[in-house]
Amino acid sequence: MVRYIKNIFYVLQIFNKREITLNNRTLSRARPCNAQLTNVTNYSDLICKVTKEHTLYNSVNELSSGPRLHQNHFTVMSHTMESTEMTRVSAVNTSNTSVNSTTDELKETCKRKSEEKEDPEKSSRGKRRRGGGKKQLRTGERYIPPPQKRNPGVSFSKEHFDETTYYFEGGLRKVRPYYFDFKTYCKGRWIGKTLLEVFSSEFRAEPLEYYVMASKLGRIRLNETPMDDLSVTLRNNDFLRNTVHRHEPPVVGRPLEILEDNGEVLVVDKPASMPVHPCGRFRHNTVIFILGKERGICGLHTVHRLDRLTSGVLLFARTLEVSQKLDVLVRDRQLEKEYVCRVEGEFPEGEIICEEPILVVSFKVGLCRVHPKGKDCRTVFQRLSWNGHSSVVRCLPLTGRTHQIRVHLQFLGYPILNDPVYGSSAWGPQRAKGGLMGMSDDELLKAILEEHRLKESLHLLDIPDEVLVQSVNQVHSSPALPGAVPGPTDENDDQTESTESSHLAATNTKDPLCSECKIVRPDPTEKELIMYLHALRYKGPDFEYSTRLPDWAKDEWIED
Repeated sequence: MVRYIKNIFYVLQIFNKREITLNNRTLSRARPCNAQLTNVTNYSDLICKVTKEHTLYNSVNELSSGPRLHQNHFTVMSHTMESTEMTRVSAVNTSNTSVNSTTDELKETCKRKSEEKEDPEKSSRGKRRRGGGKKQLRTGERYIPPPQKRNPGVSFSKEHFDETTYYFEGGLRKVRPYYFDFKTYCKGRWIGKTLLEVFSSEFRAEPLEYYVMASKLGRIRLNETPMDDLSVTLRNNDFLRNTVHRHEPPVVGRPLEILEDNGEVLVVDKPASMPVHPCGRFRHNTVIFILGKERGICGLHTVHRLDRLTSGVLLFARTLEVSQKLDVLVRDRQLEKEYVCRVEGEFPEGEIICEEPILVVSFKVGLCRVHPKGKDCRTVFQRLSWNGHSSVVRCLPLTGRTHQIRVHLQFLGYPILNDPVYGSSAWGPQRAKGGLMGMSDDELLKAILEEHRLKESLHLLDIPDEVLVQSVNQVHSSPALPGAVPGPTDENDDQTESTESSHLAATNTKDPLCSECKIVRPDPTEKELIMYLHALRYKGPDFEYSTRLPDWAKDEWIED
């Protein structure tokens, strides 16, 4: 009988009723709760202990009518009782025939419920529980693990800093080649396509033969399983990982000078040619990694950025709170930035203001120009000196558009002396003075890339690996094995750098699949890596940080 009473409690909890009226008698029940059976002497005497909410039944016989709650015998009313006392439920004598018939029905119902509970996979009425086990796979079907939560921020640690090491040569800081993982989840447009089709359409920097050979060496993994068959069809949530042999371009070997480190902010004098954070082909030759590898400083928050070829004051926040405060100052334009540059020709005296809107022509290459549909900009210029060939100009950007100073100086007809993009002859005889080009944006982009390809100076442009490797392969074509798997590009913007170290270590030996290992490319000179644009001062309401003038901005500087 105890077993049947337990089943009665189970059935009653299924029906979410608060108060039930039968024959002018009331059965009240709180929200479904866990009732603990403490003592049962017979079927007509039941004692229950309820922890938080009190459950009262006027009769065991009425209680046993639980499975018939769906019939029209009862009128449901809303009521809740609260109590923490011990409740004695006394049974009322009723017809034994009614009890027996009801109990038989209850047995059958509870038996079915018990069977469903023992075999939940056979029940179609129960809810699926999260993490209840893997989905039953059909014959030949691949298991795809659920996607992992992506880290909203990027944090680098000693594990990442130890991927490879630096060495210095010819005044340059160099990184020893190392193996590295790029990773990405399957994009919507890839679903239903094979790996081979995706590589041929999305990763065109390398021929298909490379990916076939890379898969044979276990460098292409799908859901962390090495794939030697590229005919596998991709499905939603598939996780792809490429292991590449990575070469980084050299940067200027001058050490990072720390101007201020007070526990709230870290201010450095950034050398030219060095990116602020990992991007494109740069990872270890960046300010973030050099500070981490050589000074053990990590967990910095970027407040503002400088172009890779620009030198000068660079500000980091030490904590999130300080970062948020500085972000407010940036948005409210309460920070004053001062730059100096050396431009071609004799810049006019007095204060010159340029308010031409700037439009991004190519996000992939990072190319901008003056255009009526561009964003509003304002820059104030003032000449500091003139040596008969070039002028040193003070620049105050009042807005923060991409390449704002460089584009405005080009528009005025005084491009920065050694600017590899906006001082290029690819812009035409007047180099876009006054916004006049005489060509389309696509023609301009092709002309700039072609000029630097012929000069073998593509490393001076911030372009993705896909464009760079294609240009290199046109000059250094090799019938041997093709080159490395491309890194993330704008076309493949969901592909991200792994925050896990590769399973292969850095090495000086050549990789059989790496095209960079087959190319003997002369190193750039230190002069080629320096653009004559320098962030001289960064000023806020209660702070100011500045650097010394660079040599090329001094009056006694002699142009080579």
